[in-house]
Amino acid sequence: MNEDLTPAEEAIAHTTRQLDARGLRGFAHPLRMQLFNSLRRGGPATASQLAKELGESSGATSYHLRQLAEYGFVEDDPEHGKGRERWWRAVPDSITFDAGEIDQDNPELRGAADVLLHELASSHYRETAAWVADRDRWRGTPWNEAGTFSDMSLHLTPEELTELSKRLLALVNEYDGRDAKEAGRQEVRVHLHALPMHRQART
Repeated sequence: MNEDLTPAEEAIAHTTRQLDARGLRGFAHPLRMQLFNSLRRGGPATASQLAKELGESSGATSYHLRQLAEYGFVEDDPEHGKGRERWWRAVPDSITFDAGEIDQDNPELRGAADVLLHELASSHYRETAAWVADRDRWRGTPWNEAGTFSDMSLHLTPEELTELSKRLLALVNEYDGRDAKEAGRQEVRVHLHALPMHRQART
């Protein structure tokens, strides 16, 4: 227990896992990442429930859940484990990954890092596309104008980009941990992309 937190704060405190080489090997798989995110955001579930949600076979979800458990990303949920089917829950609330700490001379780790980043990009695209397809649902509600869908280009040094990223994350984190059951609250996905671009000079 973190002694700096009150009991109320402890109840909503999030755990974060920094991926090391072993964790990266166990986590960097598209279906495993989808399973983990579904459990993290939707709560405990069985392999069958997750298979239906993700459009996969229960055999595939069951296998990859066991792999996630072996690497410490999911575990049995004792509150639901009284029936015939095994219930799973996510262990850390979130995962962080520093690509700069990966051994670039190790092809296996470099490949795993590529899989992880490609799945993250695909996940962000799917969520954005789902909002576009479903946007009529929000018309005529305060949510219609509440969010933002924008991009811009800046000219920064690496140090300035690092500072910007930290400040953006710190601001978002100020809103984390709020009571999801409070009236008027809706799940909101925040995607932060601040990436250097390589532009070919015109000839």
